[in-house]
Amino acid sequence: MYHSKLLLTLAISAVSIAPVNAQQQSDSIQQVTIIGSKQQAQKIAGSAHYIGTEKLRQFAYSDIQRIVREVPGVAIQIEDGYGLRPNIGIRGVATERSGRITLLEDNVLIAPAPYSAPSAYYFPTVGRLRAIEVVKGPAAITQGPYTIGGALNMVSTSIPNEMSGNVVTEAGEDSTYRVHATYGGRTDSGFGFLLETHQWQSDGFQSIDRSSNNSGLDVEDYTLKLSYSPMNSAHAIELKLQATVQNSNQSYLGLTDSDFSNRAFRRYGVSELDNIETEHEQQILRYSYDINDSLDMSITAYNNEHQRNWFKTEGIDFDGSAAAKDFNRTSWFNVIQAINNDTSLSGINPDQLQSILDGSSDTATGSIQLRSNNREYFSRGVQLGLNWNHTVGDTIHDLEFGIRFHEDEEDRLQRNSNYSQISGALVLDDLGILGNAGNRVQEAEAVSIHIHDNIQIGDWTFSPGLRYEDIDQKRTRYNEGELRAFRDSRKNATQVFLPGLGVLYQLSDSLSLLGGLHKGFTAPSNSPNVDEETAINYELGFRYNKGNLSTELIGFLSDYDNILGECTSSSGSDCVIGDAFNGDAATVAGLELLVSANLASSSDYQIPVSLSYTHINGEFDTDIADTAFFGSVSKGAPLPYLPENQFLASIGFEKDNWATYLTGNYVDEVCVRASCNAFEKTDDTFTVDISANYQFSSALTFYGRVENLTSQEDILSRHPYGARPNKDRTVTAGLRFNF
Repeated sequence: MYHSKLLLTLAISAVSIAPVNAQQQSDSIQQVTIIGSKQQAQKIAGSAHYIGTEKLRQFAYSDIQRIVREVPGVAIQIEDGYGLRPNIGIRGVATERSGRITLLEDNVLIAPAPYSAPSAYYFPTVGRLRAIEVVKGPAAITQGPYTIGGALNMVSTSIPNEMSGNVVTEAGEDSTYRVHATYGGRTDSGFGFLLETHQWQSDGFQSIDRSSNNSGLDVEDYTLKLSYSPMNSAHAIELKLQATVQNSNQSYLGLTDSDFSNRAFRRYGVSELDNIETEHEQQILRYSYDINDSLDMSITAYNNEHQRNWFKTEGIDFDGSAAAKDFNRTSWFNVIQAINNDTSLSGINPDQLQSILDGSSDTATGSIQLRSNNREYFSRGVQLGLNWNHTVGDTIHDLEFGIRFHEDEEDRLQRNSNYSQISGALVLDDLGILGNAGNRVQEAEAVSIHIHDNIQIGDWTFSPGLRYEDIDQKRTRYNEGELRAFRDSRKNATQVFLPGLGVLYQLSDSLSLLGGLHKGFTAPSNSPNVDEETAINYELGFRYNKGNLSTELIGFLSDYDNILGECTSSSGSDCVIGDAFNGDAATVAGLELLVSANLASSSDYQIPVSLSYTHINGEFDTDIADTAFFGSVSKGAPLPYLPENQFLASIGFEKDNWATYLTGNYVDEVCVRASCNAFEKTDDTFTVDISANYQFSSALTFYGRVENLTSQEDILSRHPYGARPNKDRTVTAGLRFNF
């Protein structure tokens, strides 16, 4: 690949720079964050949100979806109830597998293959994070390649300044256990280290028909950080090594509406073998150099490797087949839709279809297909950053320049195996030929350049920026059963300039106005004749901060020139996996409100309250002829999984050594497809969580929480294959010990 030698050269350069380090050990490496603090977010000429350690500890969630729902403009499509592979969208972009937002850990791209296969089949273990950052609008111009919605950056535990440690132990319902432990510090000579592990397991909240298997998870996470940062030196270096192993009995198969209403936390026995195993490794080497008081430089070399094998039921061939390669699959999504609509499918009436799901009917030999979705990924690159702070007269500039050389790859070598269901149990009939469900490599190379200036002139702040993406993508397919016997290939190349401008005007010490516009972009797939997804994005609003009251209200509009649809297994569509489709013009408009206050005037206690509200409307602007992905779309049809109204309200009470917090989260029903018939909608839902903690001493804290306090059983998603619930009421208690 044409960038490979340059990547290697820059990586070697980064390693070979002298390892002497920063002026203050406490902030030796600053490139891991975008915003840095809640206070700094208020000064940005654009929409930005920072959720810090103190806020994260209020509920001690291990599910990213329960955390980011407090950020206005963020939409969520629930799938497994634990957030293992979350579906997150920002400002109307597609939620599926979080593939349309820029995902980062410590300001480094973290999706398994961000350009060639951006679906988030890996997501950082949330229980070990110390902060979450969300940037939207022109504030996201420094991040990419997905800039229409914005970026989500997850900040890992930092090396402590003094030798110290922390242990969190937690136990809850469904045999759920979690342990998070850290130990590290810095020496007088400037050497620092951090040892960290996060262990998480559960039996799951769903029960599988006729099976002793659970629906749970087992996650092991390990991190090592090393740094060298002598006092009064201009140089800094840090190495991060991180590894995660996950084994979870998760399935794509949901329920019919009738079965959901009878027992929402049931799973069909035909999914009893469904399981995903993943391994993820990350290496990041950072070097920073304070050239002078106004100019600093950083170089980051990163490498992410991910392996996963999701063995899961894909569908059924009603005629049966003794050979997996001859399988004529009907998706379980279509089976469930036929039952819901009381219609026949392939000549099989709804009662017969239901009996197959219930396990009361035997199936033909080789009729049920299970797929070994075996894939390997890498994502690696080098990014260079320059920051220049300088003053010209009354004008203050904070200029940032960045360039990233990146390459990633997804390698599929998948197998279809055929089973039959006999007396309610799955029986293997044909193992299948290796590669018969996909033998291909998708790869991408990209150069990204951005320049962004934060210009302060009196009460005005202007933030012009420009991003450039140069992307080459390729897919090569090979014959089944032959590891590298060439079949065909295709390519796609994209070059795009993405300008943006944010403006902030300080009307008074407490009130500021903000506005901005930028050209947003989503990297296309390797499908030929498919345009990139682009949109012109606008935002306008104000911030008010005075005393105990903080308010932010922002209106936004995304005017899509072309909205992109990409076929994946999790989309539930009858299309060729990996193909992409032009969705033509679309419009997303919305309003984001964030209010926080302290209702107590007494210094003896605090009553923090907050409200996060989003109103959003997204629709297609044109008629679209029938496609395998979008179907037949009429002008004005809704964009999928986009709630018109959602809010999260919270109230707390803090006094002396104890505190308690209560949240209520409402989300409107959504259409899961543009046609939006009766069985293509979710339920509206209102979920209540409560937590409490008591600090016995500076070293020991007890906490407890109840998720889904009222035990709501609502359909929150219908993809991949059928109705899916929220997690049942779950009680958890834990201890946090500092030493």
